[in-house]
Amino acid sequence: MSRCSTERPIMEVAGILTQLKGLSAAEEFFAVLRVCYDPKVLDVSRLHIMKRMGQYLANEDFSDLTDQVIAARARATLQRAYEDFATAAPLSHRVFKVLKDHDPNRPATPGRTFVPFDSILKPFGKE
Repeated sequence: MSRCSTERPIMEVAGILTQLKGLSAAEEFFAVLRVCYDPKVLDVSRLHIMKRMGQYLANEDFSDLTDQVIAARARATLQRAYEDFATAAPLSHRVFKVLKDHDPNRPATPGRTFVPFDSILKPFGKE
């Protein structure tokens, strides 16, 4: 089941960057930018989606663009970020530094030791 914002038939584009800066919940971004989403995907990957959207937006140059073009680009970046995580698990993208630092497919850095959390939880003397 996907959710789409049907409260407003048309996206309000005037001052879109100011609008986006005032939002806090992921659902608000989806509603303002009129992007449909599956609540199950958003529940699992909301931080990853929003981080990825921020990464995509950081590569955009909004100077000298109309609010309508900015809104369209912001909407496209949110859709793109959502699709990244709707089709793959958050761990496969590793958008956060802590996940990148502990990528099991990347060789360990010499001089740094990684101790898995589950090994700390084992009682002493039991292997």
